[in-house]
Amino acid sequence: MKIYEYDAITNEAILRDPTEQELAQKEIDFANAQARQAEAVLKATAKAALLERLGITQDEANLLLS
Repeated sequence: MKIYEYDAITNEAILRDPTEQELAQKEIDFANAQARQAEAVLKATAKAALLERLGITQDEANLLLS
């Protein structure tokens, strides 16, 4: 993986290796994205299960809540 930096003032382009801090931040960001995705899946599953128990569709639930 390389980091591309461009300085618009000097028109200088730099291609460099990432620092240890940048690599660590990338891992943190990836883990956070995975956690958000897992949370969204759990929330959608719980919502679908609730609608199933109530015996209504999403459209019907939207009508009830509007």
